[in-house]
Amino acid sequence: MADARPAVFSHDNRVESAVYPHDVYALTDAGFAELRSGGTNLPPEALQVLVMLDGKRSVGDVEHKLPALAPEAVRNLLRSLLSAQLVRSATMAETDDLGVDFDAFFAAAGFPAEPSAGAQASAAREATSGAPALKRDGYYVSIARTAVRARAPRTGNQFAVLVIEDDPDVRTLVERLLGKAGFAASSAVSREEITARLRDPARHPDLVLLDIGLPDVNGLELLQRLKGHAALKSIPVLMLTADSSPESIVRGLATGADGYITKPFDPAVLVHGVRAVLGA
Repeated sequence: MADARPAVFSHDNRVESAVYPHDVYALTDAGFAELRSGGTNLPPEALQVLVMLDGKRSVGDVEHKLPALAPEAVRNLLRSLLSAQLVRSATMAETDDLGVDFDAFFAAAGFPAEPSAGAQASAAREATSGAPALKRDGYYVSIARTAVRARAPRTGNQFAVLVIEDDPDVRTLVERLLGKAGFAASSAVSREEITARLRDPARHPDLVLLDIGLPDVNGLELLQRLKGHAALKSIPVLMLTADSSPESIVRGLATGADGYITKPFDPAVLVHGVRAVLGA
């Protein structure tokens, strides 16, 4: 019987998760067995990616080492390898020996850590290519998110959006605009409010709108913690910020931002940006 594994490498059979420049992946037992086997049926490009996943290199590092492959191609191959269960995510809790306890994880020191050189280089390329769209449309959706299939709301028939914004006027406006557009919007400001909301899986939002400047937590730190936690990584994070400098955008993309909306924003742009990230 012919081996059907190559069929995994198609647009219709991928895990429904985003792959970010800072992500680190390692081989599963099946992945090691695939490399040791003398008759692999993996496409050559997939094999190239597989041999580079050592649990230490970031996705950006792999992209840098394989310049002949477009970043989107590398990430598509990674999603397919995940779907085939040949690789697994080496989460921060595993690589840094952190416990999976939510409060301990969010209290751990060392954030925000500097993304790897490869992750930053990958984000810089994307920021450059995405700059015209950000300027033209007022929002930008990362390539990590555009390749992910649209999902249904986690609960009910409304997408839940958590607005993390320190300006009360902006916060109220955003909640009102999203509510009128059919979203279930709520807000949090302080670290305590944010962790209380995220601690309960039943209350996890479908999307987080995140400002960088918050009263008692750095927005990039929060982004990095979210994208480093196995239970929270899949929640898309859309940065809502007045800081549209190239440095800020590169840092956000390298850390796992799913997109950007710049302030001040047009109400229609806000709604379009949220829908674009959700695939709604």
